[in-house]
Amino acid sequence: MKKNSKQLTFWNKIRFKYKLSFLNENTLEEVFSFRLSRLSVFWVLLAFAVLLITLTSIVIINTPIRNYLPGYLDSEVRQAMVENALRADSLEQVLITQTNFLSNINNILQGKSPIAQVPKMDSVAKNADVNLEKSKVTAEFIKNYEEEEKYNLSKSTSSQQFPENLIFYKPVTGIISDHFDLREKHYGVDIATNPKESVLATMKGTVVFTGFDANVGYVVQIQHPNGFVSIYKHNTSVLKKQGDDVKAGEAIALAGNTGDLSSGTHLHFELWFKGNPVDPEEFIVF
Repeated sequence: MKKNSKQLTFWNKIRFKYKLSFLNENTLEEVFSFRLSRLSVFWVLLAFAVLLITLTSIVIINTPIRNYLPGYLDSEVRQAMVENALRADSLEQVLITQTNFLSNINNILQGKSPIAQVPKMDSVAKNADVNLEKSKVTAEFIKNYEEEEKYNLSKSTSSQQFPENLIFYKPVTGIISDHFDLREKHYGVDIATNPKESVLATMKGTVVFTGFDANVGYVVQIQHPNGFVSIYKHNTSVLKKQGDDVKAGEAIALAGNTGDLSSGTHLHFELWFKGNPVDPEEFIVF
């Protein structure tokens, strides 16, 4: 009974209304007044906090301020950065070619470099029969070589037909410390970066594996819908779990120095296409 009376007393206290009056200082006349309770003050403050949080979220989402959030950068901005980097690299190559061409023309006009003579065709080569039949030994060697290299991982992947109009996002900000090398069985690139730098998904896809390996630390593996698989190793922590769908440029892990094979903070990034490793530098401007 006492407990119920205490609860009733508490409920009456927070609902008890107080009168707040504003008086004229000279005439002591009541100018304005209103009634409020502790409960009404609580609801007003709560509504104000919710409104403030909502307005702040709207401002951040709909303005460039969102680009300053870790791991959040507009995909259009990332695509523009990649396109501008590729365009700048192409313009640089064209400029170097034109500069060398003009330099050669200038040397020729000044007599410093003679005009190259067009070599005459060798008469023996001209009359040679290029449609020679292969010997049995040559044909057998070619057949054996093709069979041996049929399932070899080190086989060149340059003949593969890659999907067109692919846009890969740089997985992490940093400098390449070790390049792709099939002969050394180094199937990716090592990117030196800052500790706990955001590791981003290079394309949209589904996380098919996350876990810890004693040699390579925390690992994330993503299957992409166009036949590519990307692998991220030596992370200090993983932000996604197996089965999660990720967008291109979305943060999936934090770079670190985990695993026995790691030497300094970096990300080991691999890119595979239909079961074969490919050089990430052929697709991504690091």
